[in-house]
Amino acid sequence: MSDHAAHEDHAHHHHHGKPDFWTHYVFSQDHKMISKQFLITAIIMGFIGMALSMLFRLQLGWPGESFGILETVLGKWAEGGVLDPNMYLALVTIHGTIIVFMVLTGGLTGTFANLLIPLQVGARDMASGFMNMLSYWFFLASSVIMVGSLFIETGPASAGWTIYPPLSALPEAIPGSGLGMTLWLVSIALFIVSSLLGGINYIVTIINLRTKGMSMDRMPLTMWAIFITAILGLLSFPVLLSAALLLIFDRSFGTSFYLSDIFIGGQALEHTGGSPILYEHLFWFLGHPEVYIILLPALGITSEVISTMSRKPIFGYKAMVLSMLAIAFLSFIVWGHHMFVTGMNPFLGSVFTFTTLLVAIPSAVKVFNYLTTLWKGNIVYSPAMMFAIGMVSTFITGGLTGIILGDSALDINVHDTYFVVAHFHIVMGASAIFGMFAGVYHWFPKMYGKMMNKKMGYAHFWLTVVSVYGVFFPMHFIGLSGVPRRYYSNEAFPLFDALQDINVSISLFAFLGGIAQVIFFVNFFYSIFRGTKATKNPWHSNALEWTTEVNPGHGNWEGPIPTVYRWAYDYSKPGANEDFIPQTVPLKEGEEEVH
Repeated sequence: MSDHAAHEDHAHHHHHGKPDFWTHYVFSQDHKMISKQFLITAIIMGFIGMALSMLFRLQLGWPGESFGILETVLGKWAEGGVLDPNMYLALVTIHGTIIVFMVLTGGLTGTFANLLIPLQVGARDMASGFMNMLSYWFFLASSVIMVGSLFIETGPASAGWTIYPPLSALPEAIPGSGLGMTLWLVSIALFIVSSLLGGINYIVTIINLRTKGMSMDRMPLTMWAIFITAILGLLSFPVLLSAALLLIFDRSFGTSFYLSDIFIGGQALEHTGGSPILYEHLFWFLGHPEVYIILLPALGITSEVISTMSRKPIFGYKAMVLSMLAIAFLSFIVWGHHMFVTGMNPFLGSVFTFTTLLVAIPSAVKVFNYLTTLWKGNIVYSPAMMFAIGMVSTFITGGLTGIILGDSALDINVHDTYFVVAHFHIVMGASAIFGMFAGVYHWFPKMYGKMMNKKMGYAHFWLTVVSVYGVFFPMHFIGLSGVPRRYYSNEAFPLFDALQDINVSISLFAFLGGIAQVIFFVNFFYSIFRGTKATKNPWHSNALEWTTEVNPGHGNWEGPIPTVYRWAYDYSKPGANEDFIPQTVPLKEGEEEVH
């Protein structure tokens, strides 16, 4: 370890040449700057994704009515202020893709893995700063191409965010199956390269570059969450890449991996023999681990924030780690529950039902451990804590409906209705976004050396939580009534007319949620430049990142890297003078290391 420390210190002093603008802000290899690049890119992409949802919520709330803003923004795709049906499907597709991949995967993991791994395990930087920089630039290129596809003359990809064939495999199927679809596939390929470069770096850094005394069982739960997430990504993203490559072959090289007996304009396809269900298997083999690639970092951040702000040790540290490992393992053997309506063998459906319902056990362990940590805690209601508690709330409410969708007999009735939209937006979308906001408010002082405005933080939280439940709670009811998702309008079905008022209220709550995010946007950028200066350890936290200077340079610690003597959750320890004991404080004589 001492040789490693000497090497680290040599590397540390080597970095201290004065960086210029380009090497500091643009082509930076400092993990802290790369995390800011990921975060700001994700915030911008989040606003684009949210704006697209506002446009199609206008159509869903007031179908067929004319809105001048639609024509202003979309031009020929909304002539007379009425949204074109093809563009409606494209907006839904790009909204889903941006939020799932660019914001919740790239933004959440890219930001907090980069910021926290070296700081929390005690390393100067990531194992490879260059690979880390490449990971961000592939992510940016992917994001730019995805947004650029919105401006294609034939329109962006429009087969839903899952890009099911045959719509995605036949360029002539619909306008959005042409160049827009090709750009979607290029964007996702670049995104996967970014994720793999990042994931390899995260795993190697956590395994090899921990400081002296930082054993695996002393790591904060955020580190475990990011470590497990990176392994999930490394195992599952290549499968999506193979699915996309086969789709490119079908589109451009005359193969038929996914094309069966299809007629277009009365003409049979030359190439047959494939199966669109093969694509579903490949897509969901990534798609289900992807749910936890999104959720696990948010769960890890929530563990850290809840323990710190409750001034209590996290309850059941080992149970939390084991539950994350169990969730990760189970996430690979449940993908078929997305495919109950494909006509799969009922026995296979029952196998997938069983493994799906098993996921509830480790998820419940996490929830009980959060609630027990909060129980009788000396709670500090910071904006980060509010979002962490909000995350626990959405994780419970969204998870409960997952039990219904995970049961094949029940799922067949509500599949492809708004019930599914409601479920995954609450359990995955809202939970991950809440975890992300908790992380931003909590670690903002470490990123920028400033504090975010508390009152604006509270306003942001309350408006967001009200709008999230206002949007997605009623969707369960219209889903149970049979309203199908992704339909441009339900006017052809008179039996749904009575439910239209619910769609109006959902759209109004969606606009309220949009306003709430503007408050966050203003608070974030205002605080970077004008916020109150932060102290070295504003939350009185035990973790290693708060032992650095307020604005650490490239290399994180001046002088040697500190040694770790205890786990990260020694809060309110009996007999201690303070209610927190940093990890760098040696154990006193006779003091036991708690777990």
